[in-house]
Amino acid sequence: MTAKECIWGRRSIRKFKADPVDHALLESVVETASYAPSWKHTQIVRYIAVEGDLKDKIGRECTTSFPGNGRIIENAPLLIAVTIIKNRCGFERDGSYTTDRKDTWQMYDAGVASQTFCLAAHEAGLGTVIMGIFDRAEIETLLEIPQDRELVALIPVGYADEAPAAPRRKPVSDLLTYK
Repeated sequence: MTAKECIWGRRSIRKFKADPVDHALLESVVETASYAPSWKHTQIVRYIAVEGDLKDKIGRECTTSFPGNGRIIENAPLLIAVTIIKNRCGFERDGSYTTDRKDTWQMYDAGVASQTFCLAAHEAGLGTVIMGIFDRAEIETLLEIPQDRELVALIPVGYADEAPAAPRRKPVSDLLTYK
């Protein structure tokens, strides 16, 4: 599969088969995702794999603001919690900010890493969807995420039980400007 085929073929999957995700396969996906670029090579993204009752509890109790996410989480055999190490990305060694973006660059790195994870999963035959609507504080407590880290996104993972069509894209003329 070429990079273009992987990018064009990946879809947000919201229905999964019950088949479990082999841990060795997941580790291979994370190893590939570790090659995502990061601010000054800080590599701040960390993944937590959640399965079984704890995953289902997150789906039931931590998505009340958007219950559809809870149903997707409960349907998936595996949930990845994407976390970042705080106060590294966008900073100099002395703790000062490098740019006027201050500490918000960490979200860029988390996004790049999440998309890289999803593309690696797609290449490995797995479906994913990146979620941002959930009770972050409650999940951080349930997963015992340390104070120096922050939960950024959730990614349900599994074998797709749907094949959604590609959504319409804006034409390049709307996306690109030359000066």
